[in-house]
Amino acid sequence: MSVITFWTFGLGIVLGVGAVGVGVAASRSGVVGDREPNSLEALFGILSGAFGVVAGVIFLAVAGPHW
Repeated sequence: MSVITFWTFGLGIVLGVGAVGVGVAASRSGVVGDREPNSLEALFGILSGAFGVVAGVIFLAVAGPHW
């Protein structure tokens, strides 16, 4: 959701930080363990959340001066 909503003036950043936090918590969880599909899903959550944060920050940097 953070990648989709990066243009909403901060919502993408908030959702991205949440995705990174949940992805890190999931990857450190004992439930995931060595199960590759679950660890890949956690990694994908971390990466997409980070991308959403970066895209949101870039959007705010570009659109902020034009308010």
